Amino acid sequence: MLSTVAYLSFAAKPDTGDTAWVLASAALVLLMTPGLAFFYGGMVRGKNVLNMLMMNFITMGLVGVLWVLVGYTLAFGDGNAFIGDLKHWKLDHTVGLWPGYTIPVVAFVMFQAMFAIITPALFTGAIADRIKFAPFVAIVVLWSLLVYSPVAHWVWASNGWLYKLGAEDFAGGTVVHANAGAAALALILVLGKRKGWPKESMRPHNLPFVLLGTGLLWFGWFGFNAGSALGANGLAATAFMTTSTATSAAMLGWVLVEKVRDGHPTTLGAASGAVAGLVAITPACGFVSPLGSIVLGLVAGSVCALATGLKFRFGYDDALDVVGVHLVGGVTGALLIGFIGSKRVNPAYKDGLFYGGGLDLLGIQAEAVLASVAYSFVMTLIIAYLVKIVFGGLRVSEDIEVEGLDINLHAETAYESLTGGSSLRAAAPAPKSVKTDAEVSA
Repeated sequence: MLSTVAYLSFAAKPDTGDTAWVLASAALVLLMTPGLAFFYGGMVRGKNVLNMLMMNFITMGLVGVLWVLVGYTLAFGDGNAFIGDLKHWKLDHTVGLWPGYTIPVVAFVMFQAMFAIITPALFTGAIADRIKFAPFVAIVVLWSLLVYSPVAHWVWASNGWLYKLGAEDFAGGTVVHANAGAAALALILVLGKRKGWPKESMRPHNLPFVLLGTGLLWFGWFGFNAGSALGANGLAATAFMTTSTATSAAMLGWVLVEKVRDGHPTTLGAASGAVAGLVAITPACGFVSPLGSIVLGLVAGSVCALATGLKFRFGYDDALDVVGVHLVGGVTGALLIGFIGSKRVNPAYKDGLFYGGGLDLLGIQAEAVLASVAYSFVMTLIIAYLVKIVFGGLRVSEDIEVEGLDINLHAETAYESLTGGSSLRAAAPAPKSVKTDAEVSA
C-alpha cells in the first residue's frame, strides 16, 4: 500500500470510479470483522460464543472512534520515522486528494480505519474462554495506539523507517497479521492456560458458523487486498486474482497435510487453510504473479497446518490458533516476497531471489518482519502487565470459566438449552455467578 504524508491541493477532483472502488473495499473490509467473529465464535464452546462475538464487535466501536480521533494521525501524520504527529487529529484536511492517487483523503482514512479495527480483533481468538471484558477493552485501546499505529507508520507512511528501507507489504501481512499474531503470543503467556487445557476436550461447538465466517472473510478479503491498490486498475485486478488463487491453494495444502498426518481431511481444516492462505497472500498480493500465488498458498497452508501443533510442544494455550495461522502465515507471506516478488507484476518494486534480484529483498523483508514482531511482542507484554495491575488481574475466576463467560459477563446465552433462556436482562440484572437452571429461573 503506497502512502505519503504530504497533501495535494484541495482544488483537485477525485476520480469517481477509483473512489467508488475504495469506498466499496472499505465496506468489504468492515464485513470481515463480523466474519471473523463467526469464524472464531464457531470454534469456541457454546457457553462462550457470545463473549467471542462481543469482543470482535466491540473493536468496531472502540477503534472506529479511536482511529478518527488520534489513531490515523499517529499512523499517517508527518511526525518522524517512527511515529506520526497529532497535526491531523481533527481531520480538517479531508477535502483534498490522497497524494499520488485520485481518491479523497477521507476515503483513504476510512479504508485504513477498517484495517485498524480488524487487527486487534484477530488476537481475540488466542485469548478465548478466559479474559475479563473490561481489561480486554483497555488492552484494545492501548494496543491500537501504542502498537498498531506506530507499526503502520513504519511500513506505510512515506517517512516511516521500514518504508524508506524498501520493505514491501501490499495490504498488511506485517502491519496486520504478524503484528496481531505476535501480540496474541504475548497475551496468552500473560493470561496462562485455560482450565483443563490440554487434557480436556474443547472442540468447536458450531462448525457451520466457522464455515460461514470463512466465506465472509474470503469475500471481504478482496476489498482488503485489491482495495489496497487505492484505485480501480490493473494492479487491483492482479491483487484480486492472486488473493483468490493463493487462498484456494492454501486450503488444498492444509487438507493434504491433515490427510497425511491424521488420515482424514476436515471442514475445520479446510476453513483454517483458506484463512491461512488469505493471511499469507496479504503482503504479497500486489507483488507476485498468479503462479507465484499458488506456490505461496500451498506453502502457507502446509506450514500453518504444521505450526498449529507447536502449542502442544511448547505448552502455550493459543485457543484458536492465532499464532499458528496469523503470526506464522503473515511472516511466511512477507518472507516469500523475497523469493517470488516480481517487477513484471509491480514495476515500482524489486525482484525477488527467483527472478534474479538476489538476496537484497529477502534481507529487507526479514528485517521488517523481525522489527515489527519484536516490537509488538514486547509492547504487548508491557501493556498486558500494566492492565493486569490496574484491574487486579486479567482472568475471570475459575467458577466463571467453568460456568461460561456469556451468562456471567453479558447476562446472555446463545442457546436456550444452556440456561432456559437467552437473556437475563428483561427479568433482572446479571448475577455475578449463575450456578443452575433453577437459580436462573428464580
